[in-house]
Amino acid sequence: MDLELFRALLTDEGQRLLARLQAGDPAGEAATAEALRCGHPAALVSAAREQVRLRRRAAAKYGEYAARLYFTPDGVELSSHLAVSEYKLDRVLHELGVVLIDAMCLGSGADALVLGWSHHTDAVDADPLTVEIAKANRPGMDEPMLYPRCEDVTGFDSQGEAVFIDLMRPAGTSDPEAYDPPLPWALDRVRTTGYGWVRLAPGVPDRVPPGTLAGADEVEWISHEGRIQEAVVWFGLDARRAPAQVPVRRATVLPSGASLLGRRDLPAPEVRPFGRYVYVPDPAVVHARLVGELARRIGGGPLGAGGSLLTSDELHRTPFAAAYEVRTVLPQGG
Repeated sequence: MDLELFRALLTDEGQRLLARLQAGDPAGEAATAEALRCGHPAALVSAAREQVRLRRRAAAKYGEYAARLYFTPDGVELSSHLAVSEYKLDRVLHELGVVLIDAMCLGSGADALVLGWSHHTDAVDADPLTVEIAKANRPGMDEPMLYPRCEDVTGFDSQGEAVFIDLMRPAGTSDPEAYDPPLPWALDRVRTTGYGWVRLAPGVPDRVPPGTLAGADEVEWISHEGRIQEAVVWFGLDARRAPAQVPVRRATVLPSGASLLGRRDLPAPEVRPFGRYVYVPDPAVVHARLVGELARRIGGGPLGAGGSLLTSDELHRTPFAAAYEVRTVLPQGG
């Protein structure tokens, strides 16, 4: 969808089409759209139909807000659950202590909108459609204090006390250096400000050269209901602590909000044979490479070298793994 077509969706005609398609039965959507093409531009009807489909898909992440918001396919795909944005807002409120925030590279826009619930948030993105969608979504997200504009982020004169940069990218883009703006620039921008965070795909932090994340307080991997959502590189969480050369690794599982932090001074646990219980770690724990830390918590060890499955003779209720009792161990081979 281009910018002109999106703006047409915001007109009275576009809104009527959206309301008509959204109120109908999804099973009859094709017939309704065909009928609407008789009195309305076909491109506008198609855009309204796509938007209704995206809203239905987004409901799993945005809940009741989804029916009032606007999306692109990438925006829905790359969005984390809204609970993740709310969790990060809580960390900002209780650990950063800032008022003015600059959001650069809006991505789906969810983080910037949620930040605007409690913080004055100036937002910039180089893509005009992304900016227009963020503006249109303000009423649907309870009118946050979010002020988006279209601008080259590398030339933006940031005045905020903290900087948030969203570098999530469509599937298939795995090279951190290929990001626009580049990841090193984004990290340096937040590092210079002293407070803020960079949002990344979960696999990115472990693909960057050593030292790239120097000065960050934490790299946090967040999951929601057993599905990995994103990684966040945090700066400025603890003003009393000197900048770290190697950030703390944290795995956070939502909706419980439980966090597991890594301790780098502990040796790797020994591989064990099957015990009475097998534990399947949450993907946030796996991505954060904290399986060994979890093994110590449950008094167990990995079933194989480099594997993520753990075993123990004791049952430990933990938010960081699902536990299964072993009834039979079948012999390997024929």
